[in-house]
Formats: sequence, C-alpha cells, structure tokens
Amino acid sequence: MTELPKTFDPAAIETRWYTHWEETGQFRPDRPGAEPWTIVNPPPNVTGSLHIGHALDNTLQDILVRHARLKGKDALWVVGTDHAGIATQMVVERQMAQRQQKRTDFTRDEFVAKVWEWKAESGGQITQQLRRLGCSMDWANERFTMDEGFSRAVLKVFVDLHAQGLLYRDKRLVNWDPGLGTAISDLEVETREVNGKFWHLRYPLADGSGTIEVATTRPETMLADMAVAVNPADARYQALIGKEIRLPITGRLIRIVADEHADPELGSGAVKITPGHDFNDFEVGRRAGIEARDMLNMLDGAAAICQTADGLVPADLIGLDRFEARQRVVQMLEEDGVLVRVEDRVIQTPYGDRSGVVIEPWLTDQWYVDAATLAQRPIEAVRSGAIKIVPKSWEKTFFNWMENIQPWCVSRQLWWGHRIPAWFGDDGKTYVALTEAEAQAQAGEGVALQQDPDVLDTWFSSALWPFATLGWPDESDPTLGGRYPNDVLISGFDILFFWDARMMMQGMQFMNEVPFKTLYLHGLVRAADGAKMSKSKGNTVDPLGLIDRYGADALRFFMAAMESQGRDIKMDEKRVEGYRNFATKLWNASRFCQANGIGGSATLDAPEAAHAVNKWIIAETIATVQAVDLALADLRFDGAANAIYQFVWSRFCDWYLELIKGSIDEETKAVAGWVLDQILVLLHPFMPFITEELWHALSPRDHDLIVAAWPSADARSLDPEASREIDWLIRLVSEVRSSRTELNVPPGARLGYQVRDARPETRARLERQAAVIARLARIDPAPATDEGGAVQVVVDEATFVLPLEGVIDLAAERARLAKAIAAAEKERDALAGRLGNASFVERAKPEAVEKARADHAEKSAEAERLSAALARLG
Repeated sequence: MTELPKTFDPAAIETRWYTHWEETGQFRPDRPGAEPWTIVNPPPNVTGSLHIGHALDNTLQDILVRHARLKGKDALWVVGTDHAGIATQMVVERQMAQRQQKRTDFTRDEFVAKVWEWKAESGGQITQQLRRLGCSMDWANERFTMDEGFSRAVLKVFVDLHAQGLLYRDKRLVNWDPGLGTAISDLEVETREVNGKFWHLRYPLADGSGTIEVATTRPETMLADMAVAVNPADARYQALIGKEIRLPITGRLIRIVADEHADPELGSGAVKITPGHDFNDFEVGRRAGIEARDMLNMLDGAAAICQTADGLVPADLIGLDRFEARQRVVQMLEEDGVLVRVEDRVIQTPYGDRSGVVIEPWLTDQWYVDAATLAQRPIEAVRSGAIKIVPKSWEKTFFNWMENIQPWCVSRQLWWGHRIPAWFGDDGKTYVALTEAEAQAQAGEGVALQQDPDVLDTWFSSALWPFATLGWPDESDPTLGGRYPNDVLISGFDILFFWDARMMMQGMQFMNEVPFKTLYLHGLVRAADGAKMSKSKGNTVDPLGLIDRYGADALRFFMAAMESQGRDIKMDEKRVEGYRNFATKLWNASRFCQANGIGGSATLDAPEAAHAVNKWIIAETIATVQAVDLALADLRFDGAANAIYQFVWSRFCDWYLELIKGSIDEETKAVAGWVLDQILVLLHPFMPFITEELWHALSPRDHDLIVAAWPSADARSLDPEASREIDWLIRLVSEVRSSRTELNVPPGARLGYQVRDARPETRARLERQAAVIARLARIDPAPATDEGGAVQVVVDEATFVLPLEGVIDLAAERARLAKAIAAAEKERDALAGRLGNASFVERAKPEAVEKARADHAEKSAEAERLSAALARLG
C-alpha cells in the first residue's frame, strides 16, 4: 500500500500512467478466445490540433473501449490520421511562401516529397494530444490514409467502382474555390450573410415586341445566360414561352422556357438561367434540353472572365476579375438602358472555409460516384435495424438526404493526395487501372498515355476507414477476421453525410456487410452562451488548457456528464472545475480509507456482512452498477456519469464513510475496500488516471486497473430491511441538520429530543443507531418538557421534538425568519409580475427570461422553506 500524497495533483500522475499503459501494450487487443470488440477513431487531419469537439468525440469513444476491456472483451480502438489534401497542401505552401518559394517552382514529385518531409517532422501533433486526453488507442497499428496499404485499398475501390459502372467522368457544376484552384465539398463551404445588391434588368425580345424583366445578385453571369424561365402556370407569360430574347452586351439569342423553378410570387416571376454558373439553373437548363457539354462557361479557374464557346463576350471584359467585371457589366447595362433599378439586399454567400474567398458554381469535368445506387443498401440497413442510429431522431434526416442524394464529386485539383488511377490516351479514350502498365495493356501498343493530374477527395479515402484499416484488400491478413463490422461508430452529427453515410455505402459495396452496428451522433460543444464556437468570434476553448488547469479526468467527466444523446453541450469551465473537486473528494476518501486500514478488495463478490450499514452500502453499490450498465447499454453517457457521481459523492463519501467512523471493524474494512474497488472500476472509463493511481495505492495488485473485471450486479444477497433502516437514518440526520441550520442553532450545540408516535420498529432503530445519531445529528434522548419553543421534525410516522429554549433567542429567531420570509416573498412576487408581463417575455433576450424563471423558482422555494422553519418553532 503506497501512502497517497495529501493533495491530488493530476499532472503528477497522468503522463506516468499513460506512458506505462502504452509501453506495456495495454491498448493492444491480445485476449485469444475473447469476444472481439472494435471501434475506429474518425481520423483527424494530420495538420490538426486537439479542439474541444475532438475532446468530446474521443472521450466518448474511450469510455466505450475501456468499458469493453473491463467487460473482458478483446477491445481494439483503431487510430490514425487523414492526409487532409487541401489543409496539408496549404500548410506546406505557406511554409514555402516564407522562403519566397511556390509550389510551381517544383515538379509535382518534388512538391509531394516536401509534403512527406513536413509530415515526418511536424505532422501528427494531434496524436500526442490525444494521449494527453487519455485515449487508449492501438498506437502499435497506427494508420495513415496515405500509407502503402491504405493507398492500395483506395485505388482498388476506385478501379472496382469504375468497372462496376458506379464511377464515371462527367461535366457538372461543382463548388469551385478560385483561391485554392480546386473543387471542394459542401462541408468545406461556409455561408455568410453579406450586404449586397439585387439588380433588376430588362431583356428585349428579339422580335422587338417588348421586354421581360429579370433580377440577379450576380449581374456578370448574364454573359453566359442561356435562357429565361417562367412558370408554365403564370398567365402573364403564356404567350412568350418559346420566344427568343437578344441579350444585352453579348447579343446572344436565348429562348424563354417554361419551368416550375420560376416562382410567380417572387419578383417579376421571370428568372435568368445561367446553367454553367448556378446549381438550380443547371437543372433548369438540363430540363430545357441543354446538354452539360453545351453549357457556356465564362470563368477560368481563378474566377476571371474568359471567352465563352460562342465567342460573344466583348474582348475588353476578358481577363477581368469577376468582381471587377461585375462593375463593368453593370455600367454597360446602364449605358444600354436596360438596368431598371438596384435594391440593397442581404445575400447568403458561399465562402471557402480555408481560402476565405467566394465560391463559384463552376462547370468542369470531374469524377463522380453513383451515390444514388450505393445509397440503397444503407437505407435498407437502417430501416431493418442492421444499423442502429442513436439518437433515433436522426433517422428522418438520414433517409431524406439518402433518398434524394446527388452524384458525389470525388476529384480534386491538388498535388497532395491519392492520384486518380486513370490515364488519358491520345486516342481520345480513358483507361482506369491500378497501374500505368495495366492501363497501357488496356490501351494497346502505340497509344500514348498521360495520367489524370487530379487526386481523390479525402472523404473518398476515409469512407474506407472501417475496413481498409483492418487489412483489406489483403484477404490473408488475420487482423480482419472477426473485426468487421465495427461495433459502434461515434461521430458528430455534422459529418453524417460526408463520412458516416459514405462509409455505409462503401462498406456494404465492398464488404457486403454494414461497417458498424451502431452509429452514435453527438452534438456540438458550444460557447457558454450557446453560440457556435469559431476562431473569428474568439470564443473557442482550448482543451489542453483545461487539462493543464484541471486535469484530463475532470475534462473527460464533464464531457460525459453533459453528453445527452445528441444535444449540444454548453461549455462551462466551472463544471469542469467541479469535476476536479469530485476527483479530489475521491482522493481524500481514499486517503481516509488508507489511514483506517482499508485497502483493495481480495474478492470480486461482495463480502459477507452483518452490520446494517455495510449491507446498505453493498446494496447501493449493486444498484449503481445496474444503473451504469443500463445507461451504457443505451449509450446514455450522462446517465452513467451522473449515477457514478451521485453514488461516490453522496452515498459513499458523505454518508457511508461518516456512518462508519469510529466503528471500523474487520467486516467494515472488507466491505469498504470492496466498495472502493467497485468505484474505481466503474469510474475508470470516465476518469482513467486517478482511478489507476488509487487502484495501485490501495493494495499490491497483480494487474492494472485498465484490465480489471467489471463489477457484477448480483442482487441475490441483498437485505432490504437493512437498506430501509439506513435510508431512514440518513433522512432523520438530514432533517435534523437542515432544521438546525435554518434556525441558526450553533453547530457545536447538543440538543435533547423526545419522539412521539413512533412505532416499535422505529424505537428499535433508534436504539440500534443511537451512537450514530448522537454523533452526526448532535442530539440525545431527553425527558419530556413543557417549556415552549421547540422544533418539530417529522420522519415517517414519528415526530421528533427538539426543545430550543436557552439554545437560541427564540423571539429574535422568529423575527429573523419573518423578515427573511417577507423579503423572499417580495422578490418572488416581483419576478412573477415580470414573467406575467407579455411584453417582457416576448421582447427580452431568451436568457434573461430564463434567468427570471429560475430566480422566481428559487425565491418561491426559499419562502416555503423559511415558512416551514418558522412553523416548526411552534
């Protein structure tokens, strides 16, 4: 038994224990014959650092994997990082810019070599930070989405999907980031509100018979207009459908088409259609019979004006930046007399989250996956329960997106990433193969090949994470056996479609099985005021700073206790500090046990007990194990954490240790040691560091806590009568203490008491528990007295009368209580008045209304409590 220091210092134990676990292979799955249990970590970007969302996501995963180990399962937590194409290329290019270099100063291979150098030197910082959080990952098999084995899997999936007709090259609109020069995913687009303008234009009919009015927030796109749409039910335009318009500036002839996209209630009811530069217009154009290959493009990759295929853009506009062109086009429209009016308007504008520039819908050739076909089996898997989504409320959103899914653009115009295994032949054909040699064999001799310069979207490779990390496609790899599907995936709801759904698609396509049995979607960690955290707002929270201040255990427990099945978490540093205090309380309780000869238990089963207090704490322990088991089975992290918290703080520390003081015999030492062991095991998934430290400090052990046995909720030996007696004792002591406090009885004063109307059973309990009642409530049996001024405490059928004459100034106490009641009632009524004012409730900030309601409830309860105290005085 190692004597514990007086003060709990997380920093003194965390690094030591983590290093021990990792160096002794405790995170490796190495239990032959045991049931395998697998979870994969959403791979963080190799450029990343631990943010508060990572802390939540990884804490929840670690709770489950540590719990699985304690349950005797052969638990594997797969860890790795994502190569993060755009983010990593940006980091390296920024470093090069500091040396006055740019990417194009080097060959592609030279640049990629520099990225690998950066990864070797600086990449993977986040993996060290995950260790600080206590994540028990299988570092011996750490994966990287660009490592050799994983890359082989990525290329095979691409080639196989192409062979199956599920992956193809097409000309469609993409989110184009002119700053990065690449297509990006929806997740990498952030919408901002921008003060802009709405230009109303009058387009002349080609036959000179009149005009039609349209409006736009991007007037420069009229250079590539190909139609004007009106609603087929709009009577105003029935006669115009099919007629031609001669566009201002370009002189291009375009048709008026009928399409329900045009809303008769909005503006003029007529909409200009630029299919090469707007997602809605693209679909209208296709419905109007315009093939994608024929849609006009007026922008180059840097979002500067370029000549359209029909050569009608004026030469003096060519090469202008899109926003410069906007000013010039507006000027030309005004000069032509077709600019009707301009309105100020707040516009929802898409920006690249990394480049910070406005995103353009851009018509370009890209590689696409037939997501609609791949989505069918995942939809059925969720419907059948083969994949369980928790919380279930997310199913509706999942089905809605999957049933309306669009083709998935998987190519990116970058140098860092998985090079697309496709070669363009000088015969005009494209050859898809794992290697250039295989592509050449397909093409035949004499056909010159050039590999597609694009790379694959990182979401394409990470969609293979549940099986490519386990050895696929090398079927002889024994790691895969029994490890797929994963047992559970924990993910933020914000990547349900970008990652989770795509893992379902690829897993069921290539493994013929769901990738995970349960998908748990957690919420976001928000700022204390409920706002979304962002660097621009300056309201982000550094989890490493919280660990430095309060310890990893406190932060982890906060995350678990606040995680309520998908609801967002409000960051509250005071709560983190509170859980540090919780750890300190357990530390001090363990020191008390040490000082009284209480050590670790020699048995997994509860010891034999004769004392009621020991029978009671055994029953409380078993009830807590049951509550935690049920909560974790339902993935109620908050329920499990709060069950442990209440048991440790209230039942064990505040009551059991107090009840046994002064009477710690051998039976009590055995029971207390057993209960403390159960606490350490139950708490270990949530607070691994302090529990491992206490586990070894209490007794010499032949194994670490991380691989101990989870408690059994065996209720066969419970004694309900003993539990009822101690519950009664606690209520009696609590009521007496509460009454003493409310009436300002000096803490050291001993009071006499008489009991009325007590059943024989209660009198027997009073006799058995007399010493404990005298010590904890500071009251002793006393003969009856006729003196006035006594407090009455009712517990069940019995009334306990505690005379106060000579102990307190009864008149002064009555006056104090009356004054306090009046003050509480006055505040209560004033708050009720505010809350009854409809104007306040409707106009005030929601947090102000909520605070008023909370204050009203507090003052109401205070008035009731004080009134009851005054009534007790008689």
